[in-house]
Amino acid sequence: MTKTTKKNAQQWAGWGPGERPEQHYLVAPRHLAGGGDLRHVTEYLRASGWKDRSKTGGPLVFDSPDRTVRVGYDPFVQPGGWTISGKRTPGQDAWYAMFGSRVPVEIIAGFTDALTQSHTAHAPNVWQPLHRQGWSGERAPHVGMSSPDGTAFLQFHQSGPGQAMWWARAATEYGTAWHATFTPTTPMHLITAFNTALAHPDPVMRPRGHVPPSRHIRTRSVSVLPSQLSAWQQTRLTAARAATWARNTTTRRRPGTTPAGPRQTAGGSYARR
Repeated sequence: MTKTTKKNAQQWAGWGPGERPEQHYLVAPRHLAGGGDLRHVTEYLRASGWKDRSKTGGPLVFDSPDRTVRVGYDPFVQPGGWTISGKRTPGQDAWYAMFGSRVPVEIIAGFTDALTQSHTAHAPNVWQPLHRQGWSGERAPHVGMSSPDGTAFLQFHQSGPGQAMWWARAATEYGTAWHATFTPTTPMHLITAFNTALAHPDPVMRPRGHVPPSRHIRTRSVSVLPSQLSAWQQTRLTAARAATWARNTTTRRRPGTTPAGPRQTAGGSYARR
C-alpha cells in the first residue's frame, strides 16, 4: 500500500458510516466566486423572524417583522437577481437596492444580515472597510475605490442634483461578472456592511462544477462531508435565532413591568432554490 493510499484509508476510516466526502473549492477573491446557494441568505432571514411570502413556483419574497423592508429574488426575469426595498419611515427615506444574480451570496448576506441587526445612530465611514483591505481610491470625477487586483469597484456617482447612486461591479477578462446599485437614501450602515463583505479577504466555498472560469480566480481543493456543510449552516442559523430572541426579549421588557413569558413560534420549511 502506498503512502497516499494508506492516508486515504485512514481518512475514510474516520468518516461516519454512509457518508462520502464531496469535492469543493475555496475560491478567492470572493467577489468572483459566482452566486452560490440562496439558502445562505434566505434561511438566515427566516431564522431572524422574517416572513416568507414566496409562492410555489414563483420568486422568493421575504418581509421584515415590521413590514418595512422586503427582500426578493427573481430568477424568472431578465437580468434577474435580488431586489431589496425599504419603505419610508420616520427619519429614513424610502430606499432601494439591486444585486445581480451572480453576486456571491456571502456578499448579499453581508447586506441582508445587517437588516436583521441593530445599529447605532452614528453614521459610519462606508469607505473604511475597503481602506483596511488595501483598496485604492479616486475622487474625480466621482468618489470610488477599486480592489487591489482591479476586478472589483465601488463608486458613488452623482450626475446632477437629485441624480445620484451607489454602484458596485466585478469584472474578469470576459467582461462584467455582476453589478449592484443602491439609491443614495440607502442607510449607510447597510452600505458599510456590504463593503465589509465585499472586501473580506477570506475565500468562499463552492462545489465542483460551480467555479466560474477566470485567470483572476485562485482555488484550493478541499474534501467536505455533507454533515459538515449542514453543521456550518446550523451554526449560522442558531446565532440568528439567539440574536432574534435576545432582541425580542429586550423589546418586550419595560421598566417596572414583568418580563413577558415565552412565545410559541411556528417552524418554517426550507426555502426553494
